[in-house]
Amino acid sequence: MAAARESVSAWRPGVPGVVEVFHARFTEYAYPMHVHDAWTLLIVDDGAVRYDLDRHEHGTPHDTVTLLPPHIPHNGSAATADGFRKRVLYLDASRLGEDLIGPAVDSPDLRDPLLRWRVGQLHGALARAGDELEAESRLTLVGERLRAHLRPMAADRPPSRDPVLARRLRELLDERVVEGVALDDAAARLQAHPAHLVRAFSAAYGIAPHQYLMSRRVDRARRLLLDGRSPGDVAVTTGFYDQSHLTRHFRRLVGVTPGRYRHRRPSDSA
Repeated sequence: MAAARESVSAWRPGVPGVVEVFHARFTEYAYPMHVHDAWTLLIVDDGAVRYDLDRHEHGTPHDTVTLLPPHIPHNGSAATADGFRKRVLYLDASRLGEDLIGPAVDSPDLRDPLLRWRVGQLHGALARAGDELEAESRLTLVGERLRAHLRPMAADRPPSRDPVLARRLRELLDERVVEGVALDDAAARLQAHPAHLVRAFSAAYGIAPHQYLMSRRVDRARRLLLDGRSPGDVAVTTGFYDQSHLTRHFRRLVGVTPGRYRHRRPSDSA
């Protein structure tokens, strides 16, 4: 029975800085002492994990975000008889530098509800093909908050309001509605920190960059659907990953699926 309750899924998303996504449910398995060459960002959804890091025992209740630094040995096992269910991100040094290893060893478990919520949102975006810009944006804000925990005196968040920068990003997104743009590429092109870019845009327009881009794509999709194009063809033409990707965002913004929208007439709502 215990073995039937154990499961693992892992994948490498197309998001810079994320080495691997790992979701697991374990009951009896215990990790021996081991190391990773990447940062381990861990949240536990059910149960709890106990582990040793640098000869000190720690635990991960469900409201905690755990950050284990690279190259530091650690183990892990269930802290309760029912085991645990966890979601893990492995991040490379482009997201968190080696200068933060010491502070992470001293304080690996972070009680921060907002950070916990953002990490959960990030996992959701990473699980959906076609939502890479959303995942990049969420990862940037997660990294910023982690650095603020580890270097509180050095946290230097630039002012969020920057209407000129926000307008330049909007123009870039408007130019690349179909092909899209990676957050790091946009930041390099506009010479701004990715986190500042996301905050400036959100402050100026009340919507995140990825939400704006999807809104523009859905607008284009609506027009093409009314021209009689099929949902599958419209999805490819407007920059969505596939038809299901279009359907998810279309339903969220319009309230119906693309197929129902295309065939709806005034008499249908009478």
